[in-house]
Amino acid sequence: MTARPVTNLEPIALPAPAFGGGTLLKALKARHTSRDVSAEKIPLKALSALLWAAQGVNRAQGPFGDPGSTAGSASNSREIRIYVLMEEGVYLYEPGPHRLAPVVAGDIRRLAIGRAQQDAGALAPVRLVYVVDIERFQHAGFPEPGLYDPEIQKSYYFVDTGLVAQNVYLAAATLGLGAWFHNCDKEAFEQAVELGPDLRPLFGQTIGYASE
Repeated sequence: MTARPVTNLEPIALPAPAFGGGTLLKALKARHTSRDVSAEKIPLKALSALLWAAQGVNRAQGPFGDPGSTAGSASNSREIRIYVLMEEGVYLYEPGPHRLAPVVAGDIRRLAIGRAQQDAGALAPVRLVYVVDIERFQHAGFPEPGLYDPEIQKSYYFVDTGLVAQNVYLAAATLGLGAWFHNCDKEAFEQAVELGPDLRPLFGQTIGYASE
């Protein structure tokens, strides 16, 4: 469970998401938490659809002239980053080009969940860690005063994380995958990925085929 410099990982270009399938109401009916998921790999096409649903660009012109996203954010600040943890390493989801950028090599999937539960879902093929980029509030489309208040910022980024996580739940239900939203080992993940001072880990989400 060690991270290594990203020397043997390449960016992953994700295929365009395929639209169609079930309705929103069907996804809501199927949405549930699956804490027990198998180690079976997720096809890249399914991972692509899930990440696009989480935070993908769905229109060129959104609020304040910036690109629009499938998940709302405070003044379109888009301050939530999605780190994708897999067996081979950690990637950062980049919504604009819709790709995975390598961050560190090595399997640190256990750090995507709190220390008390690190054996649960340890072999899940994909785990997400949601990280807030506080500096992004400085570039929001509308300079609302609360964007610069550390306490009010918390309410914004906690809500915005919830919006992304619920999109993941609904996409997982549509794709026949299980999902589980949970805490993460913030300190250990921050050290392993060497996050900058404006980046703070918040929560994790486990994705895989439900075995329960």
